Formats: sequence, C-alpha cells, structure tokens
Amino acid sequence: MGICDGILTSAVQAATESGASRIERIEVSIGELTEVMDDALRFAFEALKEGTMAEGAELVVHYVEARSQCTECGAVFRHDRFDPKCPECGSYVITLVQGRELRIDAIDVE
Repeated sequence: MGICDGILTSAVQAATESGASRIERIEVSIGELTEVMDDALRFAFEALKEGTMAEGAELVVHYVEARSQCTECGAVFRHDRFDPKCPECGSYVITLVQGRELRIDAIDVE
C-alpha cells in the first residue's frame, strides 16, 4: 500500500500543479529487484484511487529486469536476486546496472 500511495500522491500532486482536472493513466517502471508484487500493487491502486482525481485511471507497469556488469571481465548479464553470478567468468563481484527502479514515467491527464 505504501508504494502505491507514494505513486498516487506524487501523480496527483504533479497533475494538480499542472492544472489538470483528472488523471487518465499513470505509467511506472519497476525493477524486479524491488520485490513489488504486481497483484498487490494493482489491488492497492484500485483501492486508493477511489475519490481522488485518479479515480477511473489506468495503471501501466513496465517491469525492468535485473542486469549487472561484472567488474572482473566486463560482461553485462541478466540475473535474478538469488544468483548474481557472472556467466562468463563466474565472479560474484558485480555492479548492478538496472533492476531497482521505481519511478513514474508518465502521467496522462485531462
């Protein structure tokens, strides 16, 4: 609920500041390492948007896969949260490139 509340509060604030009367759609990018659960996020969005200028709005979620760069050999690779091992050299010394994002990409308003 907290993450969705933050998204909705930020979107309403931005829409209000731009003079909008209604939010039609909110697009967000969420990295898979944030451990945000899609069902919980959508449930919270449906519950929290009622009675706000986002009532009736659509939530579009773009999930960003986890990718890291190996600091030993430079390979960039996809991985999950449990096994960030470089597939080229086997090193666990890596730098996360993407996968922890949590941002609002766009707000469509009327």
